[in-house]
Amino acid sequence: MTAEAPTAPALSYGRLVPVTVHFDDLDALGLLHNARYPLMVERAWAELWEQHGIRFEGDWTAAGDACNAVKELRISYEAPVTRTGAYAVHLWLERLGTTGLTYGFRFCSRDGAVSYARGSRVLVRLDAETLRPAPWSETFRAAGRELLRPGG
Repeated sequence: MTAEAPTAPALSYGRLVPVTVHFDDLDALGLLHNARYPLMVERAWAELWEQHGIRFEGDWTAAGDACNAVKELRISYEAPVTRTGAYAVHLWLERLGTTGLTYGFRFCSRDGAVSYARGSRVLVRLDAETLRPAPWSETFRAAGRELLRPGG
């Protein structure tokens, strides 16, 4: 009889996006540096939004919904990442408002079974000329609704 690895819990909401931890992401103790977690999450979001045709290439006016700013970032570190290699970021929306949103994230094992850090971030969509809050486009809202956590 051979033992089988436990299966990861199925995600009931959000998306699991693969990320890679490289040697230069580790600190002097060989742990994933605390500042790298938000960077990995940002890269995962950029990849996910790009799949929906939403990307930022340096032109604020052309950026549309990618013209946004971080209002708040919270992160809690639960277990150290001690190795390079394949991991994942579980992403979802907690709230999708008219001009803002709150998303949740977990930095986790590749299969989503083990959590290393979790947090949330609040974004505000900005008008490219005034830098004042502006409404999300309907295209963005439709993509966002797919990521809403039940009850979000």
